Amino acid sequence: MAITLTVNGQRRSVDAPPDTPLLWVLRDDLKLKGTKYSCGMSVCGACTVHLDGAPIRSCVTPIAAAANRSITTIEAGGPRLQALQEAWLAEEVVQCGYCQPGMLMQAAALLATNPDPTDAEIDRWMAGNLCRCGTYARIRRAIRRATATKAAPAAPAKAPPRKPATTKEASHE
Repeated sequence: MAITLTVNGQRRSVDAPPDTPLLWVLRDDLKLKGTKYSCGMSVCGACTVHLDGAPIRSCVTPIAAAANRSITTIEAGGPRLQALQEAWLAEEVVQCGYCQPGMLMQAAALLATNPDPTDAEIDRWMAGNLCRCGTYARIRRAIRRATATKAAPAAPAKAPPRKPATTKEASHE
């Protein structure tokens, strides 16, 4: 059955059963490999994309639910996502990198709804995304860094010298 999707601003038609998870259509049919498969049960957040601007788990969202709606993946880019990616690099968030597309999409949705979240709001918003490497403190710092730089874009910030982690930070990294 042909279903029309709007992905990253482009209308695309796919021939798949309506209950096919959006994740597999993005990865296999549309060749957008940035969205990752991990748990398949909406538990880890690696497959996070935006549907009409809201973060969703594409591993459990049937394409029928996304038909004729706006889907945004990590490949879309944009200023908010670029600010987050630069902050991710400056804070040395990435270790294995597998969860990062979902983390970035979740963080971009947060900043779209709340441009200056508190640490508690960041933690609450990001709680559904799991990082197997445990870089949660770095992720929080990167989101804070992106909020500070998005208002007045400047040259990419250089990573600060790495300081020894405190006991509290070490338990989360």
